[in-house]
Amino acid sequence: MRLQPKRVKYRKVQRGRLRGKASRGTKLNFGEYGLIAQEAKWLTARQIEATRITIVRSVGHEGRLWIRVFPDKIVTKKPLETRMGKGKGEPDFWVAPIKPGRVLFELGGVEKRRAKAAFRLASYKLPFKTKIISSYHEDKL
Repeated sequence: MRLQPKRVKYRKVQRGRLRGKASRGTKLNFGEYGLIAQEAKWLTARQIEATRITIVRSVGHEGRLWIRVFPDKIVTKKPLETRMGKGKGEPDFWVAPIKPGRVLFELGGVEKRRAKAAFRLASYKLPFKTKIISSYHEDKL
């Protein structure tokens, strides 16, 4: 599964800044358990896919997984041992800019113990600190 947009308006984009907290995608919308980012970083398509595989293998066929982020920003790279100048490099890989508080993944239809174990394993695949949350207010994970 290749995570990237089918079409984009512009082939190359600027890097931008990752400041502040996430304003959208901060609440659970689908499942009972979620994995939330606590730091700002770029999340690559390969990292999202690796995390997805880890969660699916941990949970098995029970429950449902929702991926709440999508890599829609292209990162360009110039070839190795190339002199400076001569324009921006060629598109290399896709990233999703992540701000603190953003829900990355949601799980539903799984018991608490399995969801917690799956998200703990998944957090090792991510380049930033994460937190496991639950839709049950009395239930602190």
